[in-house]
Amino acid sequence: MKYMNLSIEELHELLKNGEVTSKELIEESLKLSHEVQEKYNAFVTILDDAKEMPITDNVLSGIPFGVKDNYSTKGVLSTGSSNTLKNYVPFFDATAYEKLKNAGAIMVNKTVMDEFGMGGTGTTGHTGIVRNPWDRARMCAGSSAGSACAVAAGVYPYATGSDTGDSIRKPAAYCGIVGYKPTYGMISRYGLFPFASSLDHLGVLTRSVKDAAIVVDNMKGIDKKDMTSWDSSEINLTKSLTGNIKGKKLCYIKEICDINNYNNPSEELTKHLENFMDKIELIRKNGVQVDEVSIDQTLLNAIASTYVIISCAEATSNMANLTGLIFGPRGEGDNYIDMIKDYRTKGFSPLIKRRFVIGSYVLQKENQERYFKNAQRVRRLLVDEWKKLFKEYDAVILPVGTGVAKKLETDSLDILTEETKVLEEHLQVGNFGGFPSITIPDGFIDGMPVALNITGNCKMDANVLNIAYGIESLMNYKNQVAKEVK
Repeated sequence: MKYMNLSIEELHELLKNGEVTSKELIEESLKLSHEVQEKYNAFVTILDDAKEMPITDNVLSGIPFGVKDNYSTKGVLSTGSSNTLKNYVPFFDATAYEKLKNAGAIMVNKTVMDEFGMGGTGTTGHTGIVRNPWDRARMCAGSSAGSACAVAAGVYPYATGSDTGDSIRKPAAYCGIVGYKPTYGMISRYGLFPFASSLDHLGVLTRSVKDAAIVVDNMKGIDKKDMTSWDSSEINLTKSLTGNIKGKKLCYIKEICDINNYNNPSEELTKHLENFMDKIELIRKNGVQVDEVSIDQTLLNAIASTYVIISCAEATSNMANLTGLIFGPRGEGDNYIDMIKDYRTKGFSPLIKRRFVIGSYVLQKENQERYFKNAQRVRRLLVDEWKKLFKEYDAVILPVGTGVAKKLETDSLDILTEETKVLEEHLQVGNFGGFPSITIPDGFIDGMPVALNITGNCKMDANVLNIAYGIESLMNYKNQVAKEVK
């Protein structure tokens, strides 16, 4: 049997009973890591010297897991999947990783991501494209592409991720697994390579809602090294999973979910939205009130551009320290200005350069009011709209994306169409408001997984996860491991 296909609790029970050892789990996970790397290119680093840990009462002890390559890991290569940090070995651990390590969990690899988290395709990392374990011709989405791929392929039961726009939740959807980003600040961001500080969330990718709760219970907590973190000690996500969702109130947004709002919709989009509405009916039959609500289309259409402006502006500021002088490979030149220019020109991918140009432009004094400050105002309007919904409803439930994972051969991987951009980008609102948000698989289209998302109000993580747990139990997609369809 493949132990790595099991849940965290199942593995812990086997370890406690002596039916398997931590060493055996590590060996299996490393073997699978090399197989997955050969097929799908999911890892920057594989730690063949990973050591076993004592088995304690903590359910994570002795179990392998993966770490996204923008988490600082002491003594272990941490590149952010960028050539600018291709040889960078940190001298400290990210708080979230340190907590997992202290729980006895065992890191066996660092996973590929879009460069510094900027991208939604899993194709811009300096080590190459991450391929989908259901179909190698398709992407995993990003930026947590390697983590999603590895968990879906059965390398281990969970991996860490980060989410600035949808970078945990969309890869989870494309790979048929669970992706959870908690409320902003529930997990310390100390030691995460910053992309856009007001939007960045840490989180986890798993194959079940319960595993997501278990892992985040171990990652969360206030941290004096991150002033945006908060005390969640009274929240126990795992114990809150009763599965009882009768009487809960959910809503979905008509402008996003109504197929009649799309001119000449593709067969895939039609199937995706029909599947979603089928799941809504299933949820209703099990005692949950699900209402259709409406939000101004003009405001919804502004989600994507608002995200681009704010995230690029913050990224430009955050990454000003990437000069090649403090750390990273030295650039060439007769003076420090030429050296920085050479380092940044050669080190960054075209996508990153484009985002830095946008960020610098919108932050220029003469452009701030028109672009950056207006984007901040629209962000507030969007958050307020969702907050209004949370006054009446426990959560907003919506489909993820326009369907299944996109094919890698498509020329327009990073381009949104006017017709579908809201459906593709609505998860960004969860980052605008810092809301807890979880994606779970809800079906298949032509052998490829699709998913739905549940987002609730800040600090209501236990309620959001319990709703997801209850809905997950109504379907048959829990703990699934990818099987290539082609």
